[in-house]
Amino acid sequence: MLKSFVFHHIGYAVREIAVTAAHYQEAGWTLSEEVIDPIQNVRIAFLSRPDTPLIELVAPVDDKSPVVQTLEKSGVAPYHVCYEVEDIQEAVKQLRQKRYIPLFKPVPAVALGNRLICYLYNPEVGLIELLQ
Repeated sequence: MLKSFVFHHIGYAVREIAVTAAHYQEAGWTLSEEVIDPIQNVRIAFLSRPDTPLIELVAPVDDKSPVVQTLEKSGVAPYHVCYEVEDIQEAVKQLRQKRYIPLFKPVPAVALGNRLICYLYNPEVGLIELLQ
């Protein structure tokens, strides 16, 4: 990681947003509106609560959605941590030097106001998401 990274959210792979969200809503969390991201082929909603990190719920649109594999391996579970960065291209470049593998080039994220995101993988850290 880089010192300039700012924690943004934890991403959970879920089968159905409403089903998982209901458990959090009972504990006082607020659920955002659900958004379909056609680039990532997923449905996304955020859970928020004051003074608590955001939780992103990511559900498949169909059986070709990339989150399907995560659900098959782990079931409903956290699977990535997102960090906010000022310059996503520079952050990716620096992480590549630390043996992180970008899964795709930065793309707009519909659920985050079309801000750029990129997922990277490192076998000692797992999956991270960058958000510019």
